[in-house]
Amino acid sequence: MLDLFSDEEVHSYVGGPEPREHLDELMPAVPGQRPGFFVVERDGEAIGIVTLDRREARLGHVRPEGGEAELGYMLLPRSWGHGYATEACAAAMEWFRSALPEEPLVVSTQLKNTPSLRVIEKLGFEELGRYEEYGEPQWFGAWPLRPRNP
Repeated sequence: MLDLFSDEEVHSYVGGPEPREHLDELMPAVPGQRPGFFVVERDGEAIGIVTLDRREARLGHVRPEGGEAELGYMLLPRSWGHGYATEACAAAMEWFRSALPEEPLVVSTQLKNTPSLRVIEKLGFEELGRYEEYGEPQWFGAWPLRPRNP
């Protein structure tokens, strides 16, 4: 996890990496557990994470009060381009939909992050708007709720 959070390439679209020394200070001796935090593994090695966290107060919401769950993911660069992000996010999204069927799920990424935009498109997110963050234009969208059975 320290490698993931301190990698410049991984964080090039989200405001830059944290200095490794700072992360060493912040990491607990025993990691906490929380719903919506998934480690992506391949052959027993952690290669990334998928998160489903409540969206903090900033631009882009689907409910007036905000607080929607937001999909996030990061993989180590050596794992890019193999479909792992799409596969891992799809699994996390299915878990989310079964746990919280009426909750909206949102996602955002920089417009110039074309690989992430391709993943988001494959996952079925619909664009709702654009805004600026980290000094760059961002894409914002939501995963449509399934129609209710009558």
